[in-house]
Parts: sequence; structure tokens; C-alpha cells
Amino acid sequence: MDYMSEYKSKLVSAEEAVKVVKSGDWVHYGHHAMAPTYLDGFLAKRRDELRAVKVVGVVFPGLPQVAVCDPTREHFIYNSCHFGGSERKLHDQGLCNYVPFLYYEGPLYCERYFEPDVLMLKVAPMDKRGFFSFGPGNSYSAALVKSSKIVIVEVNDQVPYVYGGVDDAVHISDVDMIVESDNQPLATVPDIEPTEVDCKVAEYVLEQIEDGSVIQLGIGGMPNAIGKLIAKSGHKDLGGHTEMLVDAYIEMYESGVMTGKKKAFDRGRIAFTFALGTKKLYDWMDHNRAVASYPVDYTNNPNVISRHDKFISINNAIEIDLFGQVNAESVGIRHISGTGGMLDFVYGAFHSRGGKSIICISSMKEGKCGEKKSRIVPTLSPGSIVTVPRAMTNYVATEYGIVDLKAKSTWERAELLISIAHPDVRDKLIKEAERMNIWVRTNKI
Repeated sequence: MDYMSEYKSKLVSAEEAVKVVKSGDWVHYGHHAMAPTYLDGFLAKRRDELRAVKVVGVVFPGLPQVAVCDPTREHFIYNSCHFGGSERKLHDQGLCNYVPFLYYEGPLYCERYFEPDVLMLKVAPMDKRGFFSFGPGNSYSAALVKSSKIVIVEVNDQVPYVYGGVDDAVHISDVDMIVESDNQPLATVPDIEPTEVDCKVAEYVLEQIEDGSVIQLGIGGMPNAIGKLIAKSGHKDLGGHTEMLVDAYIEMYESGVMTGKKKAFDRGRIAFTFALGTKKLYDWMDHNRAVASYPVDYTNNPNVISRHDKFISINNAIEIDLFGQVNAESVGIRHISGTGGMLDFVYGAFHSRGGKSIICISSMKEGKCGEKKSRIVPTLSPGSIVTVPRAMTNYVATEYGIVDLKAKSTWERAELLISIAHPDVRDKLIKEAERMNIWVRTNKI
């Protein structure tokens, strides 16, 4: 096949490509670093020509211009299946709505609900076989390609070519239009050094990890920081199977701690569905057989996760109440993040032979005005979302210790959680536990 001739026949300008969008259309964007940041600006320029175009993104890097250009939301209505910092700001301004979403069900959503009129996603340059790699943004891109009426790829030579297990690229035969972008660098997130609190929490987490464990790190500074400390732990033959690939995996791999030799499958490779980190991470992934890109219904499927022995899931949260309910999505009614894959890994890890799910939090959080508030609370703040139901919560770690809530009664849970809360709030929490009838006289802290 002469793929280059087909490439040239489908190559159009960005201005031409966005003309396919009509009023009332549903437009889906690529996810995370693979969002179509180039095409987005050209679509926004058509604001006055369009009405009620619904756009769906996932952690758009920077501010999507289709949302910024239309404060009335008469022309574009922006939505997101998972919030990043920009979508959080837009939500505060009434310019973004959340789509409640179990991440691993993404391909099923495409099969049963999502039928985009237009799909726009960033890809790596075409290879000699006619494939465009999804790079660090597999997610459920292949399923979106299948369910979309028109597929437009935004080619960017900064996108690493990432090897996959399955559905890691789109073939030119499934593409309707090709746009060559301005090749801006991919969105990055800073590589933050662990804090003193992070290091203390990590000490407790490391006690739960055995040689040969398979590690998942969730979104947030603390899981990434814990991964960096795992790299220095001296453990042997750890494996990687995760939703999000972050810089800490480089350190775990290059330190020799993570070899993947003891994994039940995908042996020797770190399976992931999207990556978000520094340029170093993207460069490391390029043509690297140590990683394997998979769609999210593989990486996040609890049945797949549980097939690994000694699976350790490490995630962050906003607050946890004395019943063991975990909120990782909102502060009251202010939306912060999303369900993502947290529930998937909490369930899958516990069902792994020797596996553990660990929710890691600092005992206190600091507000904008410097005030401090406990992350362990009597009940979740009004309007807050329950991300992990109390019956599914396994281990919880703070800088004051780690406790296992599984198979514990309400009074036992209260005692355990208060024991790892900040000392300054423990007496108050005990009083609230007494008021809530989840405290007994024999309880000790």
C-alpha cells in the first residue's frame, strides 16, 4: 500500500478541518497530553458561526479555547470526564461540567452512549505501515475512533512512539482528515520533590510492599513521591501495572527495583493507559520496550488487576470520614477531580492474592488563608462525593501510621482512623464519634 499517497490525500489545513463541525454536534477531544491543543484554537475561532456544540475532554492541558471564548455557553458547552487544574478553574466559573465516569468503562460508553460527530486527537507522526501512535494517551482512544462519525488527527512530532499491547494506534484507513500541527511540546507536570510528610507516609507504605509486588500509583503528588522513595527501597523484582505512568516509574525501573520479572503477565513491561509527567518521561517512553500502552478497559479492569499476585494500589484522597468513606473528587459541591480509576484499583488490588489497596493522605490540609483542617473528618463535608464506599476501603495511611479497615465494625474503624489523625484533632473526633454512636468505652487511642 502507498500510505504516503493516502496521507497526502487526507492532509488538510486546520481551518479546513474544523469546518466539518456543525451546530448541535458532539465533539470529543483526545485525552490528557494528547488533547488537540492546536485544533482547539481553530474551532474556537468559529464561535459566531456555531450554536450548542458540545465538547468533551479529559484533563485538557491548559485552558480549552472553546470554553474560554464563550462565557455564555451559547456556542460551545465544554464537559470533562476527569478534571485537571484548568477544568477545575472553568468549573468554578460555570464553564465546565463533569461527566460521572468509571474510567475502565470508557470503551463501553463508546459502544453504548458516545457517538461523537467529530473526534479530534493528537497523535505521533505516521509510521511506514500507516499507523499513528497514540503516544502517552491510549485511554479509550481506539473505541472513540470506532464510534465517531469523523476522525481528525493532529500530527505532532513531539509525541513519542509508544509500543503497546493492543489498540495503541490508529491506522490511516480509519482517519478522515490529517492536520499537521505547530509541533508544540506536550503538556508536562512538574516533578515535585517529596515533602517530610510524604516521606513519613511512604515509610508506612513501604512496610506493606513485598519483593515481587506489582505497583500502581494514582494521580497526585503523594503517590508519585512514594514511588520515588520505593525506587530507593532496595526491594526486588517489583512490577508495574497502572492507569497513569509518572516519572517515578523511571526511577523505579532504572534503580533496578522494578524489573517486572515476577509479574503473572506483561512480564518485564510496565502496563499503563496514559502518561503525564516531565519531558524526561516522554523521551524515556519513546520506542521503549519497558513500557506497554493498553486501553483503559485492560489496565483498569478489576479482573485483570486481581490476576497479579501482591498487587499494591496507592492512591490519594481529599478526605476520609470515620465510617471509612473516601472522597477523592470534591470539596463540598466544588468539583476537584473525578472518580477516574481509583475505584477500579481499590477493588482489583484487594482481590489480588496478597494484594492491598492503600489510600495515602496527609493528616492535615492547609486552606488558602493558611488555616489547617483535618483530612480525617467525622462525616464528609456536605455535598462531597463518595469515591470509595466504606465497605471497599482497605488500608489508610497518614504520617501517623497505617490502618486496615477491612472487616472492621464502625467503632473499630473510628478508633483506627482517629489513631492516625493529627494529635490536635483526636479529642474532637472522639467526641464526634461518641455523638454518632460509633465509639465504645473500651476504645483506646
